Amino acid sequence: MTHYRQTAIRNNLIQRARILSAIRKFFVQNDYLEVETPIRIPAPAPELHIDAQPCGQWFLHTSPELCMKRMLAAGYSRIFQICKCFRQKERGGKHLPEITMLEWYTAGTDYGHMMDQSRELILFLVDQLEVAKPLTYQHHSIDLDNPWPRLTVAQAFDRYGSMSMTEALRSRQFDEIMGLEIEPHLGLTQPVFLYDYPAACGALARLKSGHLEVAERFELYIGGLELCNGFSELTDSQEQRRRFAQESKQRIKAGKTTYPIPEPFLVALMNMPQASGNALGLDRLVMIMTDQSNIDDVVAFIPEEL
Repeated sequence: MTHYRQTAIRNNLIQRARILSAIRKFFVQNDYLEVETPIRIPAPAPELHIDAQPCGQWFLHTSPELCMKRMLAAGYSRIFQICKCFRQKERGGKHLPEITMLEWYTAGTDYGHMMDQSRELILFLVDQLEVAKPLTYQHHSIDLDNPWPRLTVAQAFDRYGSMSMTEALRSRQFDEIMGLEIEPHLGLTQPVFLYDYPAACGALARLKSGHLEVAERFELYIGGLELCNGFSELTDSQEQRRRFAQESKQRIKAGKTTYPIPEPFLVALMNMPQASGNALGLDRLVMIMTDQSNIDDVVAFIPEEL
């Protein structure tokens, strides 16, 4: 008898379908419009650590961000999208080169509102799916009911890191210390929002008024797993162009592919309202909701099977 991996993970895939349905219900009830944007684009946002997959002379998008922000500029104030995104050289127990992303934007709000709404979404899903509380993930009992702590990146380095955030940036060890020393401690007893990232780590985020050394960016961690990346959106077209140029220089220095500047996006940015946005990894969300440690166990097919 033939044994299929898909048969063994059937319950996880059923729960995945229920999660997708509940997500749509949450956003429709909150007056959001579901939108679709192209996955093949001529110019992705140039970010040093994210590599787009070439597709002919264009690229498969790493995120629907640029097109969705153009829709904000066109007057769509509350939008969400569930789509496939593609990133080269990402494969491991928590990473796939093809992922499913939930991305949403709300005009007239900032990252504080988006943190609140992220919590509302997770609690709504837990209720709709009748997930037992406290949530159990990889032997950790996670309290969802009490207020979720908010920890600045600087505080996280002081609490868990072997050096300060400033020292880590200076010595170019920020990502290493974040991944190895800090992230494993986050969200083990309660979900935690990590916020106020260094300005250099927020390529499309607004800088914090009065504290221009940090960007209004956050990530949500549950059970040591990074779930989403949100921020107050940068709406200054000239500043965004400068940042894209800087990221492109860093990609050249690192010997990476460079991308054309996304001119239609920069033009639209001049008309974009203040807004907040969030990109949530749906595969990882399903991992948490089904208590799986490996991303392979929540997707129907993995690259090695194709």
